[in-house]
Amino acid sequence: MDDQTTTARPLRADAARNRAKILEVAGAAFDAHGTEVSLEDVAKEAGVGIGTLYRHFPTRLDLIAAVYRSSLDAFVAHADELLAERPAAEALDDWVLSFVDYVIRKRGMAAALKAGLGPDVQQVFAEGRERMLAATSRLVVAAQEQGAIRTDVDAVDLLRAVSGVCLAGTETADRESTVRILRLVLDGLRWSAPTPA
Repeated sequence: MDDQTTTARPLRADAARNRAKILEVAGAAFDAHGTEVSLEDVAKEAGVGIGTLYRHFPTRLDLIAAVYRSSLDAFVAHADELLAERPAAEALDDWVLSFVDYVIRKRGMAAALKAGLGPDVQQVFAEGRERMLAATSRLVVAAQEQGAIRTDVDAVDLLRAVSGVCLAGTETADRESTVRILRLVLDGLRWSAPTPA
C-alpha cells in the first residue's frame, strides 16, 4: 500500500490539506455507509477531483488503511490530551468509555483490511496494538501514581478487558450495556486502591 504518511518527501501545503480533508470525509462516510461507499462521492464531498483522491490513495484499500491509521492516531493522541487536561483517574475513565465508539468505528475498516491484505494485515494490527498499549500504559501509570487505582493491574490487563467488552458489545450493537460494563471494570480498578498520601 502506498501511504503518503510513510514517504520521506513532505507534501505541499495544499496537497496536505487535500489529503487531510479526504481522510476526514472518508472516515465519516465509512462510519455512516461502510467501506464500500462511493469514492466519487467522497472526493466530491472533500472538494477535490477523483484524480486527486487516487493520487493520494491509489486503491480503496489504501484509503481504508490510511483512515484506519488516522483514527488510531487521533485516539492515541486523545489519551495524552486528556492527561494534560484532567486528573489521571478522570482521564482514564473518559478514554476507556470512548473506546466503545472507537471500536465500533474501526470494525468495518478492520474487516475490509483483513479481506484485502490477508496475512499481511497482522503487521498493521500489531503496530496498532503496540501504540494502543503505550497510550493505555501512560494512563494507568498516571492514575496509579495518584493513588486512584489499584497497583496490581497493568496496561495489558486493562486493554485486554476493555477490548473484550467492546468487541462483545459491537456484536450485539448494545452501546448502553457496553458502557455499563466498562463502568464496572473501572470501578474494579478502584477497589483496594492505595490511599493517596
